[in-house]
Amino acid sequence: MSLAQVYLGHVFHVAGAPALAEAPAHLVSLPQGALVTAADGTIAWVGRAVDLPTGFESLPVTDARGGFILPGFVDTHVHFPQTYSTDAYGGGQLLEWLDNCVFPAETRLQDDEFAAAIARDFTRRRTAAGTTSALVFGSAFPHAQDALFAESERAGLRLVSGRGIQTVGPESANALITSEGVALDLVSDEISRWHARDTGDSRTALLQVAVVPRFSLSVTPHTLAALGELYDGVRDQGVYFHSHLNENNRPETGEIDVVKAIYQVDHYLDTYDGRFLPGSAVGGSSLLGRRSILAHAVHCEDDELARLAETGSSIAHCPTSQQFLGSGTMPWTRTTGFGVTVALGSDIGAGDEWLMSRVLNDCFKVHLSEPGDAGLSISPAELLFTATLAGARALDMEERYGNLDVGKDADFLLIEPDKWEPLAAVLANGIRADDEAMATDQTLFALLMALRQPAITGVFVRGRRVTAP
Repeated sequence: MSLAQVYLGHVFHVAGAPALAEAPAHLVSLPQGALVTAADGTIAWVGRAVDLPTGFESLPVTDARGGFILPGFVDTHVHFPQTYSTDAYGGGQLLEWLDNCVFPAETRLQDDEFAAAIARDFTRRRTAAGTTSALVFGSAFPHAQDALFAESERAGLRLVSGRGIQTVGPESANALITSEGVALDLVSDEISRWHARDTGDSRTALLQVAVVPRFSLSVTPHTLAALGELYDGVRDQGVYFHSHLNENNRPETGEIDVVKAIYQVDHYLDTYDGRFLPGSAVGGSSLLGRRSILAHAVHCEDDELARLAETGSSIAHCPTSQQFLGSGTMPWTRTTGFGVTVALGSDIGAGDEWLMSRVLNDCFKVHLSEPGDAGLSISPAELLFTATLAGARALDMEERYGNLDVGKDADFLLIEPDKWEPLAAVLANGIRADDEAMATDQTLFALLMALRQPAITGVFVRGRRVTAP
């Protein structure tokens, strides 16, 4: 249960509800800060410790001075069945890696005991990395999904997940493929049993469900039409939609060209937007919307980015996995310039970093290295925003978490640099500017870039310490 308590430490968060470009102006840094949690699991007060209201002086105190208090990390794209598939050599890019590594690995979850073990390990690893909320690409097997939801519920973590839908695919994916009718029945059953099961309200639930076709190559136009009809019936319940978009653009044999050739559409996004018939003719309902998150979006055309922004759909940016699979770099300035929400995804297992600050490390590097005028140095506040508040916004849960504003759920991390000596040394001995604002940026940047899991000593959701034995 949650307890009313005072936590002392250096508080960092991006307050309010800013756009990405406004994040630096909304960055809050309280070197001698205090966070007060209420018994209902919400944030009762945040500010300088010396200004702590008298009504809170009698509360128990967790003294993390010398350390930091951050909002919990939000991972908007991570594959549960690929927990053991990080750093897997597939002999090629996306499609080869799927065929040689991922489909065989995900097939192993058809065994009940293996599925239970991987669910436990997945939950432990995201807890250790301080990922309090995650949009999780699920398993094809219902018993594995049940294990994932049960472990997340036991730990007290936020989870949005849906079984991976495949109605067509290569021989290596045979065990993951079902008929269209079975796929629809399994998705409907998962929604009825797990969506908002804990509170009965998608606005407050920790456990939620998504409709998740692997990508357009794993289904047919007929399946997309059926999924659109299904989604029309559950959209108002807060069910999510999640898939992949424009990840690999290898000419002719890569994902994007193959999708366009098979569907005969103008844009990859058309297949999710109800326009999946030849010539991008309308064939069903759109799957885009406020709770729709598409991973990667590395090679989007302007029309696609404009449509994502128009529908309120979001992008899960996965810079670590995009390097691993040779997918290229999502153009940061061009993509965010359309007003679409860009959150962060680890993309375990093509990504091999569970810790979202390590994904931010890659994010900073790849965009600094974009060619010509496209290259930029993303500010520390924008980095923190992308791994926290932008993720909550993409998941349509910004009113509940994503920063440390009073009244929101108390989802936060305690970080003790002394638990990871290289982090402590960088923070203690790094050069700091005389200008206070620049010195603050330098401290936050060093914290995000040098952070490692041993330094995360407390993970809290709704004021309750998360434990995943």
